[in-house]
Amino acid sequence: MISINPFSVLSQSIPSIAMQLYVVVMIVLVFIGTLFDIMHKKNVKYFFQNIKKTKKQATRTIEVGEKTSVILKTVANEILTTSELGAGKRRIAHLLGMYGTIIFWITSVAMIFCYSSTASNTPPFIPLLWHLGAIMTCVGGYWFWFFLRVDVLAEAHPWYRLIQADLFVLSLVISATFALIWSFFQSMNVSGLDTLFLVLFGLSNVVLFGGVYWSKFAHMFYKPGAAIQKNLAEADGSRDNLPTPSDKPKQFGLGIKRESPKHY
Repeated sequence: MISINPFSVLSQSIPSIAMQLYVVVMIVLVFIGTLFDIMHKKNVKYFFQNIKKTKKQATRTIEVGEKTSVILKTVANEILTTSELGAGKRRIAHLLGMYGTIIFWITSVAMIFCYSSTASNTPPFIPLLWHLGAIMTCVGGYWFWFFLRVDVLAEAHPWYRLIQADLFVLSLVISATFALIWSFFQSMNVSGLDTLFLVLFGLSNVVLFGGVYWSKFAHMFYKPGAAIQKNLAEADGSRDNLPTPSDKPKQFGLGIKRESPKHY
C-alpha cells in the first residue's frame, strides 16, 4: 500500500488530465478565497498601515545586513520551528501537522502531474512520503483536536463543539484521513468502498480549499509576514515606543475617553 501511487492506479478509470485539472481548480479556489479575504477582512491593509505607523516611531535605522539577519532568524525560529509555542506538546503537534501537510501536498502534486499515468513508473519513496505525510497530518491534527485546543483543554468544552475557526484544521485532517482510507481500500481491491472514500477525499478537499474565506487557511500567508514585521519593529526600536497604559492615564491607555457613569 505505502509504496503504491494511488493516483497512477486511479488513472485506469479517470484520465490524468482530469486529476490535474482538479488540482488546478483547488489552487484557483485558494487564490480567490485569499483575495476575498484580503478585500473584505482588511488584514493586508491593516498590516501595511501598521508598518507605516511603526516606521515613524523607529529610533534607529537598521542596515540591510541586519535586516536580512532578522528575517532569516524569524524564518528559522518562528516559522520553520514555531519556537513561540515553547517546547511542549502543542509545538510537537503543530510541527507534525505542518510538515505532514507540506509533504502530503507536495507529493500529491508530484504524483498527479508527473506519475499519474499507468505507463509511468513512480519512484517508491514518493508514495511512501505521501502516506507518511498524511499520517503525520492526522497524528498532529487529531492530537490537537481532541486534547490541545484551548477551548477543550482550558475551558472544558466538548471536543465535538464546532466553530467557524475550526473549519481549516478539521477539513485538513479529514482530507488526510480519507486519503489514507481510500489508498487502503484501493490496495485491497475493495470496490465500492474505494470509490466512496475517493469521493469523500475529493469533497473534503473542496471544503478545505474552497473554504479559505471562512476558515483560517489564509492565516498561513499572513502569519510569516506578521512575525517578520514584529521582529523588525523590535530591531529598529519602534515596538518599544508603542504607548503603554501608564503613558496615557487620562485615556486609560486605550486611546478611548471614558465618560462618567450615567444613572437613569
